[in-house]
Amino acid sequence: MTTSVSKTDAAAVKAQGFLQNKAAGFFSGRILTITGRLTAEQVLAVAEAAKKFGSGQVSFTTRLNIEIPGIPFEKIPAFKEYIAAYGLTTGGTGPKVRPVVGCKGGICQNGLFDTFGLTEDIFERFVKGCRDLVLPNKFKTGVGGCPNNCAKPDLNDIGITAQMKPAVNKDDCQSCQECQNSCPMSAVTMAEGLPVIDEARCLKCGLCVRACPIQAMTGRFSYKIFLGGRWGKLTRSGQPLNREFETREDVLNMIDNVIKFFMDKGQKGERISGTIERMGFPEVEKALLGAA
Repeated sequence: MTTSVSKTDAAAVKAQGFLQNKAAGFFSGRILTITGRLTAEQVLAVAEAAKKFGSGQVSFTTRLNIEIPGIPFEKIPAFKEYIAAYGLTTGGTGPKVRPVVGCKGGICQNGLFDTFGLTEDIFERFVKGCRDLVLPNKFKTGVGGCPNNCAKPDLNDIGITAQMKPAVNKDDCQSCQECQNSCPMSAVTMAEGLPVIDEARCLKCGLCVRACPIQAMTGRFSYKIFLGGRWGKLTRSGQPLNREFETREDVLNMIDNVIKFFMDKGQKGERISGTIERMGFPEVEKALLGAA
């Protein structure tokens, strides 16, 4: 049986990613992942760690991190040492930059870009790089590979999604109507033998661009960034910044600006959505885009 654990000790290990279970003295250890990805070797190591130090069970959190319950307090150091040998670490709790969640856009038939690459950059630069940074409250990031929003990026403190704005090269178009047939929103119609795009209906998903057999339909790729989303006791959809971001570095720089802004303007205990509600979105957007 594990020894009793003081509130001070429980708080100390909570900051490291170990949450006390209802059974006093036992903890669930949260292993960080980059959008739920592990190597086969790491999967085996996680299973072995669960048997060796915990209850033998493994589960995933809503942010695609691994949770192993039933770890005695006195085994926490050995647990951390064991998983570290496989490049794994614990965390994901407290008023910090939380692990990023993204969809599988890099390998999805609808994905417009390498979501894995971006989430890895965000993880390294902000989740790991800002590990010791204490924020007013938790800060969550979501990444979506297309406007289908499977990963619900707009329900995060900052959300990034990809989009592709279509355009028609009228000189090359042969009026095959493949673009019209492929559009799930009926945003493409034909007029005098040429496609016409209804901007109000267009999702910028890029399906019409892919459907064109002769590349007469072209697309301009960009990232769309939402700010101030929240899910839980109080919900709020994030609002899009009034700028299209063309490169991955543009996105990373904006995340950096948002975190700095949140540290400077956020009040203790409030999410960035609360900061936005208190200051007003136009004022926040002006400060962020002016610093970009």
